[in-house]
Amino acid sequence: VQLVESGGELVQPGGSLRLSCAASGLTFSSCHMSWYRQAPGKGREAVAIITSGAGRTNYADSVKGRFTISRDDTKNTVYLQMNSLKPEDTAVYYCNAERSVGLLRGTKYWGKGTPVTVSS
Repeated sequence: VQLVESGGELVQPGGSLRLSCAASGLTFSSCHMSWYRQAPGKGREAVAIITSGAGRTNYADSVKGRFTISRDDTKNTVYLQMNSLKPEDTAVYYCNAERSVGLLRGTKYWGKGTPVTVSS
């Protein structure tokens, strides 16, 4: 299983970025997909999740109304559109896949992360 994040970079406050995570080695459509982040000196926190099937979404309070998670099961890719970025959004962003069916249900996989820096 491989999850490869991309799209992180330096952006000014108020700007936008779109992160992508390309998955391989698993049945993507059967996985719940999430984005987490870890700021310097802090623990990893969940940012957004999109379920398999119905594609229900949920967000951390700190990003509601600014971030949007989406998925394209034909491309095995999950996205995180980030708008109105703030300095406190600075972190390494990680993609997570969780199997939702089968004997390995609940198994989680992680990408290596992509850094996002919000600064003027």
